[in-house]
Amino acid sequence: MKHRQPDNPGATPDDENEPVCVAVVTSRTEAELIVGMLRSGGLRAVMSARSTRERQPDLRLRNVQVLVARADEAAARECLAAVEDNPPD
Repeated sequence: MKHRQPDNPGATPDDENEPVCVAVVTSRTEAELIVGMLRSGGLRAVMSARSTRERQPDLRLRNVQVLVARADEAAARECLAAVEDNPPD
C-alpha cells in the first residue's frame, strides 16, 4: 500500500473530532481497505473522494482521502507506517 502523507493547512488542533487526512490514494478500493483496517483497530475513519467525471464512477476518482478524527491521527499514522514497514505476503 503506497500512499503519500498529505498536508492539513488551516486545521485547528483544538477540535479532537475534526477530520484530518492521513492518506491519499488513487482508488476507492485501496481507501476502503485502509479505512477498514483503521476501524478494526478501533479508530474513527472515513474516506472522501473528489470526482473528475460524472459518468463511469470507477474511473472518475482521483485523490481519494482517508480521514480520521484528529484525536486518532497519531495512532492512524503509526498503523499505516507499520503496514508499510511490514507489508502482507
